[in-house]
Amino acid sequence: MLRRSLQQDINTVKALHKDTVVHLNRILKNELTAINQYFLHAKMLENFGLGAMADHERGESIDEMKHADALIERVLFLDGLPNLQDLGKLYIGETVREILECDLKLEMQAIPDLRAAIAHCEKVQDYVSRQLFQSILDSEEEHVDWIETQLGLIERVGEQNYQQSQMK
Repeated sequence: MLRRSLQQDINTVKALHKDTVVHLNRILKNELTAINQYFLHAKMLENFGLGAMADHERGESIDEMKHADALIERVLFLDGLPNLQDLGKLYIGETVREILECDLKLEMQAIPDLRAAIAHCEKVQDYVSRQLFQSILDSEEEHVDWIETQLGLIERVGEQNYQQSQMK
């Protein structure tokens, strides 16, 4: 009787972890997509001669790599298989304003997935995965704030003046 109950508990935990792994892989997909988009945007900005902005964009790409690394570790810890082959659509801008708007679009698509993952983890009492998702959400929200600030600056001073401020 005790053995059957223990096996049922183990099966329940595995099922809960399976759902958490689905969320981890969904967020991993978003992070891998962002890595590529931000890296390409950084190279484009560098080519435009906007070194300061390129450095910031490259830093965002590296932050996303760190998020992906943590997600992969968590998937493996939960005996799941990280999916590094699934990438979302890249939104590539051709001007500074478009680059910022594309990055904002990508972030705004990722945030609901993170909130859903956090809610799932609270429901199944997986507080380690929840903290990982919360940490990533905090970072993404900071990035959204930065992008919105840059777009506001472009509105106030104009794109040409903004670009001058981003040269190094």
